[in-house]
Amino acid sequence: MSLPLLLLRSLYLTELQQLCQNQAIPRFRAGQIYTWVQVKGVADWEEMSNVPLAIREKLSQVVEFAPVQILRSQTSRRDGTRKYLFELADQQTVETVLMLYDRAKARDRATVCVSTQVGCAMKCAFCATGLTGLVRNLAAGEIVGQVLDVQRVMRREDTDAGITNVVFMGMGEPLQNYANLSRAINLLNSTQGQNIGMRRMTVSTCGVVPRIIDLARDFPQITLAISLHAPRDAVRDRLVPINRHYPLQELMTACRKYIEITNKRITFEYALIKGVNSSAQDARDLSALLGNLQCHLNLIPVNSVQETGLTRPAAAETKEFVRILTAAGMEVTLREEKGTDIDAACGQLRKRQDGEG
Repeated sequence: MSLPLLLLRSLYLTELQQLCQNQAIPRFRAGQIYTWVQVKGVADWEEMSNVPLAIREKLSQVVEFAPVQILRSQTSRRDGTRKYLFELADQQTVETVLMLYDRAKARDRATVCVSTQVGCAMKCAFCATGLTGLVRNLAAGEIVGQVLDVQRVMRREDTDAGITNVVFMGMGEPLQNYANLSRAINLLNSTQGQNIGMRRMTVSTCGVVPRIIDLARDFPQITLAISLHAPRDAVRDRLVPINRHYPLQELMTACRKYIEITNKRITFEYALIKGVNSSAQDARDLSALLGNLQCHLNLIPVNSVQETGLTRPAAAETKEFVRILTAAGMEVTLREEKGTDIDAACGQLRKRQDGEG
């Protein structure tokens, strides 16, 4: 089925006010409806108890929720990470991940990793999402809906719980769905909605160079994460095929421009793959590539995806890789693994049908 022209979860408050005006509905009703949708996260007109039935029926003729529906949830026995399989209005599916951090360590943080596309066209060599290719972009309301629905689940379990951070690192390439990504960011940031600060959001890209500059200008407070994964074009062409369109020199130029505009450091993601990009020489080349940039390097021993056959290096090789980089003065983190036992970690999300593992 085709999605309706207007999705209620995609509308700004000002647009909802204009819609009400067009339908001869009092303006204050728009604020009520917006609160029900963007704060309380309702997924059905019937839940709006203070909005008259006649108004709800009238608006339902021109806008739809097109809600996302949780088909299945899984919880990691190792760390409590949760993965949700969402079904969209057209029966397509996406996966969303909730990562909870240890409150005892004063890291009271709940981060939701949302998808921006069904599938992905990037075909990165280590990633399960790209195996089925790109099906379609998500509407802004479908992106926001993942946050709203995970939030509702959390609040059913704990009235004080709430999402503190959003990372656009799930299925898809966010910068290839830039218009809907932008609208979703604005909706989540709205003080009349979830009021999630821009500094608590991260957008990840594998290197859509023109959009990196757009992001810098449009959302200078948001954190940018670049999926790098190789220090040389020959290797990156294989691992991240978009590198053939935007090679490392162009990508690094865009990164320097991004830092110049935003005065924010960039996070570079680097999946360590045995025999591909994890040698001492790779570490030295990586240091030379990034050494003069305001950045942080996030190392991720590659996660298992059955179809790729790629494996992570031994612990000793990883340790030496980190040592070379830190000796060169780089800020390096070896990412804390979350959700690998339920295929919820970096590179493991994919389009599934209910009943699939």
